Amino acid sequence: MRYLDDLKKIIEINSYTKNKVGVDAVGFQMEEWLEDIGFKTKRYQRDEIGDHLLFKSPKIKTLPKILLLGHNDTVFPQGTFEGFKEDKDWIYGPGVCDMKGGNIVALEALRDISKKGKIQNIDFLLVSDEETGSDNSKFITLEIAKNYDYCFVFEAAGENLEVVTSRKGVGTYTITIQGKAAHAGTSYNNGINANLEASYKLQELTKLTNLEIGTTVNVGKIIGGIGANTISPKCELLLEIRYTKNSERDRLLNALNTISNTSYIKGTNSTLSGLIQRDVMEENPIQLNFVKKLENITKSIILTEQRGGVSDANHVASCNVITLDGFGPFGDGDHTINERALKSTFTQRIDMMSKILTALTTIQK
Repeated sequence: MRYLDDLKKIIEINSYTKNKVGVDAVGFQMEEWLEDIGFKTKRYQRDEIGDHLLFKSPKIKTLPKILLLGHNDTVFPQGTFEGFKEDKDWIYGPGVCDMKGGNIVALEALRDISKKGKIQNIDFLLVSDEETGSDNSKFITLEIAKNYDYCFVFEAAGENLEVVTSRKGVGTYTITIQGKAAHAGTSYNNGINANLEASYKLQELTKLTNLEIGTTVNVGKIIGGIGANTISPKCELLLEIRYTKNSERDRLLNALNTISNTSYIKGTNSTLSGLIQRDVMEENPIQLNFVKKLENITKSIILTEQRGGVSDANHVASCNVITLDGFGPFGDGDHTINERALKSTFTQRIDMMSKILTALTTIQK
């Protein structure tokens, strides 16, 4: 299987997000392979991170336009987890399922199509900073997404080869509380305790969690105070919100503003900063009908699942593009030194995508 040799080649290149040289090396290799089958490369050059790459094919107006989406970076700095290993059933290495393995699935499906004729109406975007939140590439993704009818994302498949129909939205925020310092022994009443204010805000923030509908608010880090003998003059709460519906996003944002602007301890003042990193990808009837269409194309049942984690699928879905994720191989242990991918699922995913992409780019709208 040639594609496993190709996977080995890019796995052995360290492409930690902050390793620009390594990420670009993976990108250059993908560029060579994709240009061999007719794609043209548009490069978004970056100084401190790897370049983002959009591989483009010719377009016919009467056919749907398809975006394939992946990322070249991994979470592993040099020296932490490197190399490629395999046994009878599994492949091991950084990125085998998240998501160099998925990129190879897309590449091999495109190779299959190219053997039958010219590839058309399919573009392939590979970004370089997904693992750190896509803070740079998301503006490119959001800008070009509106040009497509469908998007397939090649993060790992589910355990039963499910594709992903929804992902939670996620935002990270900081509440900075200002109090007033005072000597805890001689001037206790002169102080305004920012840490005490934080304790009240912490409880109110935690109340926003609703596990029944998948909403979570986690205050993951608290920094405050000077020492045991000083009333705390400042405290910071670092928190994350995750949600499954746009309505929950709005509820949470309104509540964050209310909690931040409320002084539970008289004299404290607070400011809220942060942003939504990736908006929610909601399952919807149009998307599910599309899954049924894909089942007819592939002559197979396609299972679906909803995931709490995020990916760049969130960005494309927020542009009202029909988006499905999880078209990579099944794997587990991602973001750990135990990352692996199941060999047999590569064959299944490549065959599935070859059929889907061939059908969608030859059937009239």
